[in-house]
Amino acid sequence: MDITGKIIAVLEPRSGVAKSSGNPWKIQEYVLETIGEQYPKKMMFSIFGEDKIQQAAINIGDEVVVSFDINAREFNGRWYNDIRAWRVSHDVNGAAPAAQPYVDAAPAASAAPDPFAPSNEKDDLPF
Repeated sequence: MDITGKIIAVLEPRSGVAKSSGNPWKIQEYVLETIGEQYPKKMMFSIFGEDKIQQAAINIGDEVVVSFDINAREFNGRWYNDIRAWRVSHDVNGAAPAAQPYVDAAPAASAAPDPFAPSNEKDDLPF
């Protein structure tokens, strides 16, 4: 999946050492706000690995195209979503059509009737 937006926050990096292998790890989280939409949405995503964090070189105010995967995990009976970026492009204008901001798939002139449109039918609701 791809999303285009502007970076509005860079959170503090987290790091540690893996218990099983003893290898160090680092994760950086960012908050992106979609652009070009009537109601912009915010999404937090992460990049895992110090080399990938440096390669992405993301700063507040950057407009980027983020390719990401979504995964869920369970911990103590609760479920958490993990949005992990696997590619970040600073080339917003050269993005492929799939990388454009999400647009609702329902066309404006759909075949389904508008439930809020006035009609001549009488209903039995008291209000």
